Amino acid sequence: MKPDLFQAPDYYLLDDLLTDEHKLVRDSARAWVKKEVSPIIEDYAQRAEFPKQIIKGLGEIGGFGPYIPVEYGGAGLDQISYGLIMQEIERGDSGVRSTSSVQSSLVMYPIWKYGNEEQRMKYLPKLATGEMMGCFGLTEPDYGSNPGGMVTNFKDMGDHYLLNGAKMWISNAPFADIAVVWAKNEEGRIHGLIVERGMEGFSTPETHNKWSLRASATGELIFDNVKVPKENLLPNKSGLGAPLGCLDSARYGIAWGAIGAAMDCYDTALRYSKERIQFDKPIGATQLQQKKLAEMITEITKAQLLTWRLGVLRNEGRATSAQISMAKRNNVDMAINIAREARQMLGGMGITGEYSIMRHMMNLESVITYEGTHDIHLLITGMDVTGFPAFK
Repeated sequence: MKPDLFQAPDYYLLDDLLTDEHKLVRDSARAWVKKEVSPIIEDYAQRAEFPKQIIKGLGEIGGFGPYIPVEYGGAGLDQISYGLIMQEIERGDSGVRSTSSVQSSLVMYPIWKYGNEEQRMKYLPKLATGEMMGCFGLTEPDYGSNPGGMVTNFKDMGDHYLLNGAKMWISNAPFADIAVVWAKNEEGRIHGLIVERGMEGFSTPETHNKWSLRASATGELIFDNVKVPKENLLPNKSGLGAPLGCLDSARYGIAWGAIGAAMDCYDTALRYSKERIQFDKPIGATQLQQKKLAEMITEITKAQLLTWRLGVLRNEGRATSAQISMAKRNNVDMAINIAREARQMLGGMGITGEYSIMRHMMNLESVITYEGTHDIHLLITGMDVTGFPAFK
């Protein structure tokens, strides 16, 4: 088993912009990933299995809702701390970061923001430790980039709601204890419902044969006349803006996480370029390989600056959805290009599980698609600067 020798690049001395708390949080997450994730993740990815034993550790490093207030079991950290944790987890694996992102931004966030006090106290402390795991049901078989067209619905039956429909491509679904599900009421208004495992008619079949996010559990959510107690409706926000607010938080975390994947690929390629001898010298001494490495570190540095600034704006409550879309799109695109270049630098070794690059590359094919595709985020920026929606 190869040791994890990762060293994070900081070409513009961005550590100077971080507080001591930021660096402590990041370094704790980094050390945990090196010890608990790196040694096992290739094996789990090859077997297409999520390593459930790391859930407790994810909770301990703040991987679940670090910005949730302390009174609800969170760490009460700021948005930059959240981003740094996502960066370090995705440096280990995008699938593990997906588990963390979903729990934090798509399950804990809506319960905290849109739920009532009883719901917060019932669910958030257990979600923060990983004692309880959750998933987020928005995407449907026929409605991905157009979530407002969803057909999942619920009817008021007097003493409960009756939920019907299906969701797909749901991270954590196969083992989640609860699902935050978005569905339309009889007037066509979108609401969030907390659906618990064990409710009759609720099933979560697993999605198999994935070439991407293989160390992450993905599944469907099937609702066949599920009786949902009325107290499980999230009361404080409805409409499409409610799930989109959750996606803002998740996309922000992805913008940081993608940097982690890019840094790991760059660090691997840089180390390899100094050790691999061809034509009597290290390949890192050749112009073409230096060009690749120079472009990688430039793009990583630009992404770090973009995301740090976005974190400041998030802390101040001034970040817009369009700004978050720009960062998500830019950083994932940056990471996937770096993964591809790094793979080429390693030649045939780049496709093996001895190195992390091919796993990152395959994972990023999902990250560039989920929570807003590459093209949808482009159109969000286009609409923001022109004022014209061009989605259809």
